[in-house]
Amino acid sequence: MSDATSGGDSGTSGDGRVYDVDGDHNFPDERLTEALEYIDDDEEITAYLEAQNVNPVARKRYNDHGTKHVEIVRNRALCLYDLLKGEGVEFNGAAGQGLAEADEPVIVALAATLHDIGHVVHRDEHPYYSIPLAADLLDRILPDLGYEVAEVVRLKGEVLHAILCHHVEEDPLTLEAGVLRVADALDMEQGRSRIPYERGGRGINTVSSQAIKAVSLHPGEDNAVLIEIEMTNAAGVYQVDNLLKAKVDGSGLADRLRIVALNVHEDGDQIVERIEL
Repeated sequence: MSDATSGGDSGTSGDGRVYDVDGDHNFPDERLTEALEYIDDDEEITAYLEAQNVNPVARKRYNDHGTKHVEIVRNRALCLYDLLKGEGVEFNGAAGQGLAEADEPVIVALAATLHDIGHVVHRDEHPYYSIPLAADLLDRILPDLGYEVAEVVRLKGEVLHAILCHHVEEDPLTLEAGVLRVADALDMEQGRSRIPYERGGRGINTVSSQAIKAVSLHPGEDNAVLIEIEMTNAAGVYQVDNLLKAKVDGSGLADRLRIVALNVHEDGDQIVERIEL
């Protein structure tokens, strides 16, 4: 997952897409760096990320939920987390469990990595299948990262909470979980729906994803993070006004995000030129 360890020179790349492990960050990053290296080298995690794409893409002709999706979600979750920390946002997941600030991004990264592994069981209701599978992995991963028994229990609970709450049926109780929930919806660009589209898929998720050209995150104004979305036609509105909005609502971060979607197609007869959440 090389995308997780490359990027710009200030914590995130210039367009807020890729978390730069070597950049300057707004939080203690040593534990996160160790966790990312562990994730990269773990054969079982790699196998899950590859296997979990079969049901949604090959069997249900749905958008990507495999390795690339996880890379994008994790990168954007960490970029969003870093930007929010830079605006002074106080996270409550790790803190509520008596864990360190350095554990906040570890929770975000592990939850982002494992949030979709339930797809190996079934696409439908996959967050609920992700919980026991992720729990088994965390019982091995967290001690390997140096956490003691009590820390493992608390950190594991926070990661599982974030995994469960990326699903719109469950509202996050922590901002760490809220970050993952939003980041999951930010993987909406054209490439995600390429395979189902080429195989004839024309459902609203596939078609609307084909209309999204780019997504970027930036420092905003008034203690908010600016999320910019470029669309090539009005079909992209579904991704923004339905899927993303549903994830932002209840995330605990709605007041900290400014989301602007622009139709960049050079056509004077545009149905939608701009929407803002």
